[in-house]
Amino acid sequence: MKEKECFKCNKIKPLSEYYKHSQMGDGHLNKCKGCTKSDVSDNRNKNIESIREYDRKRGSRQTREYQKEYRAKFPNKYKAHCIVYGAMRTKKLFRQTCEQCDSTDKTHAHHDDYKQPLNVRWLCPVCHKEWHEINGSGKNP
Repeated sequence: MKEKECFKCNKIKPLSEYYKHSQMGDGHLNKCKGCTKSDVSDNRNKNIESIREYDRKRGSRQTREYQKEYRAKFPNKYKAHCIVYGAMRTKKLFRQTCEQCDSTDKTHAHHDDYKQPLNVRWLCPVCHKEWHEINGSGKNP
């Protein structure tokens, strides 16, 4: 097992404790994941107001009006999403690999029928999009 020393905490750790970075000699960052996460968190806390302002200006958040309209238009879909989220939070449902390509990317809980909220198939974002392009929105949105 290959190991390396973190330049920040000076601890020797296995390569699995370092983020991959293609431009580094060994293909991994020289700072361990723990130190990297700590630095990111510290930077965010120091600059929280400017980060929040940036997020507001970026406009990536949905407005309350849009959310209300969407939930009224697709009540079964919204209810199914809430139930899945709750089941995952309480550890009754667990994220799995993509059923079509075995990808371990952050998979989506896909509903063939929104009236069966816990009957989900796990699909990666790419396969999920392809499914909806071919099959439409699914039953009972």
